[in-house]
Amino acid sequence: MLTRMAQAEASSPSGTDSRAFGVDVGGSGIKGAVVDLSTGEFVGDRRKIATPQPATPEAVAATVAQIVEEAGWNGPVGVTLPSVIKDQVALTAANIDPSWVGTNCHDLLFAHLGDRGIAVLNDADAAGLAEVAHGEAAAREGAVIFLTFGTGIGSAFFADGELFANTELGHMIIDGREAEHIASSAVKDREELSYEEWAGRVSTVLLEYERLFNPAAFIVGGGISRKADKWVPLLDVTTPVHPARLRNRAGIVGAAMAAARHVAP
Repeated sequence: MLTRMAQAEASSPSGTDSRAFGVDVGGSGIKGAVVDLSTGEFVGDRRKIATPQPATPEAVAATVAQIVEEAGWNGPVGVTLPSVIKDQVALTAANIDPSWVGTNCHDLLFAHLGDRGIAVLNDADAAGLAEVAHGEAAAREGAVIFLTFGTGIGSAFFADGELFANTELGHMIIDGREAEHIASSAVKDREELSYEEWAGRVSTVLLEYERLFNPAAFIVGGGISRKADKWVPLLDVTTPVHPARLRNRAGIVGAAMAAARHVAP
């Protein structure tokens, strides 16, 4: 269902009715923009506010509302969270406050944003959906694992463009540690790793994913994908690795797509 939405958005006509607002909630920043759903491009400027600390539901929802208000947007709003989202309820809380667990995200945001189309979904799922609709062609063919490298490691599984929602490969235990504690881009920064050193760690993680899931391709996104030329060629895996084309704006685009069609897990 989510992929049919993505395919529809990719071919939808242009115009104000093909726009929605996407907000991507991350561990360090909350970003939002109006999205032209026919192209996947931003309309106007992207807005960013530091993620409140602690990142409680009320504090994050208030920040989302501030971003939407500053943009002067009155239409549908989609929001990504670093959480498993099922029936619009957060079941986990990665890099946000533990009080999110059990929160009805739709009702929370409705209280802050009012009566409009609202959709909430996992951040990596949103980014992957955007990539299927507007990005790397390999994302639409065969078994694909989409990964975002940032504060943690987000994941989304696709089979011929169809999403299997709410995978959490960043929390897989590899050599006794969570994958994202080994090879997130935040770890690279914190430990001051060179690209070569970090690529070795990413390879360790991808090799385990490769062994277990045998994907046709990996698509790698997140902010560090802007510098893919510095580390993707250094990866030591058999599976082809493609940099995401939408880079770090994919989460916002995927959130807007979900809001426009009132579709989310």
